[in-house]
Amino acid sequence: MVVLQPLQLIANAPSMLYESTHEYFSTHHRLLNENQLLRKQALIQAISLQKMKTLQLENTNLRELLQANQSLEEFSQLGEILHVGRDPFTKKIIVNRGSVHHVVDGAAVVDAKGVIGQVTRTYPASSEVTLITDKSLTIPIQIERNGLRAIAFGHGRDNTLDLPFLPANVDIKPGDKLITSGIDGIYPKGLAVATVANIQTTPDSPFARIICVPTGGIENHKQVLIVSISQ
Repeated sequence: MVVLQPLQLIANAPSMLYESTHEYFSTHHRLLNENQLLRKQALIQAISLQKMKTLQLENTNLRELLQANQSLEEFSQLGEILHVGRDPFTKKIIVNRGSVHHVVDGAAVVDAKGVIGQVTRTYPASSEVTLITDKSLTIPIQIERNGLRAIAFGHGRDNTLDLPFLPANVDIKPGDKLITSGIDGIYPKGLAVATVANIQTTPDSPFARIICVPTGGIENHKQVLIVSISQ
């Protein structure tokens, strides 16, 4: 029996090799499947985390909008941005509130930070909003620091506002806050509009070029308030 044992080992070697190889590849295949499953679960969890962060941001914005709404005596309602125009020369968005929701042409549109535009066309279930940076839109403002009144014009392509036709020695400084003056009967008085970013003067012009950056915007949130002043 002792003499035959090595021969039995040699005879069984192919079977043992097959079993070891089969077990190796089975284990390898199982580990690959587990690895793929874990990768998928990690991706799903990462996406869920992204959604959670988005919901947290939206909830924060909604709370800020609620605070803004509480400070407005005018009729206001919550809307959501459905579409943002892609034309670089016109600044328009579509919101999900229209004539059936009592939205009227001329209503102001604001977010939690400030004014973003004005309703320029209504449909039954949606409205077109022209942003304050559009070249066709103007908004009466005043400087918060000193009460100086002026008209802000949308600059168009670069998403800024201009304060044209003001003298070079006007009392306006970089960092000054622009708020709505309320004299047009469209925008409630005292809403944030923009911040003065740059003032340029030249010896050959009696006017200053004053460039302002909007306070509100459509880049970070989808919710807005549509505000109508009672007549």
